[in-house]
Amino acid sequence: MRIHIPYRECILWLSAAALGFFLTGCVQRSAGGSLTQKGMSAIEAEDLYGALSLFSEAQAAGEDEVMLQRGQGIALLGLGRYEEAAAAFQKAMDAADERMPKTVRDLKHYYVTTQYRLDHYEEVIRSCQELLQEESSADLYFLLGASWLAQGEAETAREYFDHAASLSTGDYGMFLQIYECYEKHNLTGVGDEYLQTALGFVAKSSEDQYEAGKIYFYLEQYDRAREILSEPVDKNYLPAMRLMGEVYLKLEDYAHAQAMYQSVLEKEGESADAYNGLALCALSSGNSDEALRWIEKGLALEEEEGKQQLRFNEIVAYERKLDFSTALVKAEAYNELYPSDPAGRKELTFLRTR
Repeated sequence: MRIHIPYRECILWLSAAALGFFLTGCVQRSAGGSLTQKGMSAIEAEDLYGALSLFSEAQAAGEDEVMLQRGQGIALLGLGRYEEAAAAFQKAMDAADERMPKTVRDLKHYYVTTQYRLDHYEEVIRSCQELLQEESSADLYFLLGASWLAQGEAETAREYFDHAASLSTGDYGMFLQIYECYEKHNLTGVGDEYLQTALGFVAKSSEDQYEAGKIYFYLEQYDRAREILSEPVDKNYLPAMRLMGEVYLKLEDYAHAQAMYQSVLEKEGESADAYNGLALCALSSGNSDEALRWIEKGLALEEEEGKQQLRFNEIVAYERKLDFSTALVKAEAYNELYPSDPAGRKELTFLRTR
């Protein structure tokens, strides 16, 4: 059995704070009415559910449809609600006019991103090629590479990824996204080349140091990751703090990992990610009952984000307690919610043989 640790499992575990490329475009807090502006500020503060509430109020108040639908689409995209996000971006484009060419192009970028997340690769390729006729864009080249790779065309994908990389010198995020694409398709050997290139960049900000730390994390150089993350952690940069917790887990330094996740809770309030981290600390220390208490707290939160990891680790906790009947019930429920997760299917198969 294994436990779910967000950063290593899959690109889909990325939190709202780590959306990276998938929230391209500027926030434009000055655009739209006051409620729309507050909604965009909520997105910057990673309060995506709060942002959705504000955009609903903005719509009821009759604020600019283009900008509130754009904001709503961004929040939905961050929450992984891709069909709804696509519909919101389409509404925004329908409400725009010829006097807003930059806004329409921005919306097309967001819309094509949702199409990629919905696995509509042929539409993504067609749309990206159309947009590239107007303006060169590293993000669009990345999407083309990702779409071709998803269809098994590795050579074509590499060409587009190289285009994206050439336009993104110094941008850790782009190189990480390329790596994560290769990782998703079990081609980490190719993806590692992009990570090694990115390690030659100079980290100029807390965000850069966090991204560099993530690269070392992916390369399993955990001591080096801890070193480079120490400065942004000292500055209370939350993404770095979350990742540092995972680094400590990999280093089997459970006391420091627990302290880090407790600090994250103090800084940002309750979150499924933080509770999952504390549950992982407990599981790694052999305390399944404590892990279940943290998992219960995380599952009680209103937001759905991050709960898949909690539900999986709940199965593991009951297995560790040798309570296989409860673990089986949890595994069956998990597979109903996440039928495409091979780890869930594996656990269910195992438990049915107990």
